[in-house]
Amino acid sequence: MKKYYVNKNAQANGDHEVHTSDCYWLPKAENRIYLGEFYSCDSAVREAKKHYSQVNGCKHCSESCHTS
Repeated sequence: MKKYYVNKNAQANGDHEVHTSDCYWLPKAENRIYLGEFYSCDSAVREAKKHYSQVNGCKHCSESCHTS
């Protein structure tokens, strides 16, 4: 299982990205919300949608959940 976070700051297109704890692009502590531990980014994205309506997986650490 991995620890997942969602970025509080939206990207230019409005997406709030979901990252793993070991991602190079993980936002600073004050700019992220801890989502919990999950086996896949799919579950983490579902959890993030409880906070934000527009959510996307990080292209680098949650690639299977990333949509272009």
